[in-house]
Amino acid sequence: MNVIGRIHSLESCGTVDGPGIRFVVFMQGCPLRCQFCHNPDTWDTNKGIEYTPEQLMREIVKYKSYMGFSGGGVTFTGGEPLMQQGFILEMSKRCKAEGITVAIDTSGFIWNDDVKEILEYTDIVLLDIKNYNPIVYEEVTGVSLSPTLEFLDYLKEKKIKTWIRYVLVPGLTDNIESIRELSKHLSDYPNVSKIELLGFHKMGEYKWKELGIEYKLSATKEPSEELMKEVKNIFELSGKLVAVNV
Repeated sequence: MNVIGRIHSLESCGTVDGPGIRFVVFMQGCPLRCQFCHNPDTWDTNKGIEYTPEQLMREIVKYKSYMGFSGGGVTFTGGEPLMQQGFILEMSKRCKAEGITVAIDTSGFIWNDDVKEILEYTDIVLLDIKNYNPIVYEEVTGVSLSPTLEFLDYLKEKKIKTWIRYVLVPGLTDNIESIRELSKHLSDYPNVSKIELLGFHKMGEYKWKELGIEYKLSATKEPSEELMKEVKNIFELSGKLVAVNV
C-alpha cells in the first residue's frame, strides 16, 4: 500500500506506554491543544520525518524478540495517531502479520468508520480522558468530550482491552466531584482493566517557549502526594486497578 506516515520520533524500548517492552511510535499531528501537553512539537501535521510502512517495519522487527519475551508490542502514540488513519491501519496489519501486538494511545476525539477498522487490529487502547466535566474538558483541550465517550462505548461494545489515562493537574483537572463521576462511569466498563493516574509535570515547558506558544501553567505546581493518594482512592472505587505515575 502506497501510504506515507509522518513520525515525530521513535522509542525502541519503552516501558510506560502499554504492557511489556514496547516499540513506541510518536506520530506527528494532533487536533487537541491540551494546556499540559509535554509534546507540543507533535501538533503540526507538516513536521516530522516521512516513513513508508516498509521502512518503519524494518525498525520494529529488530526488537521483536524483546517485545515477545516481555509481553510487549508496538504502541502508536503522538500527537494523535488516528490523524494518520491510512498509515496506522497499514502498520497495524503488518504488525499483526508478524505476531506483534498493537496498542493505540489516543484521545478518542477522532471517531469514524476508518477508526473502527483500525480497532479490528488493535489489542489494547490507551484512552486519555482529560476530564469528565465537558466544560472543563473543552477548556483543557480546546475540543469536545463527547466523541471520546462515544469511543469508550464502542470499545466496551467490542470488548477491546482498555487502559484509561488521567493527568492530574492542580487547579485544572483536580475537580474532585468530576473525578468521582468519572470513576463511577468507568465501573460500568468491564473492558477497562486499568486506570493510570499521571501526575502533572513541566518537563515539556521549554518546548512551548521554543515554539513561541504561551504556556499557561508556568505557575502550576506538581500535585502533592496527598492529592494523588486522594484521587487514587476515588478511582479505586470503580473496581479497577489504579497505577500511579508521578
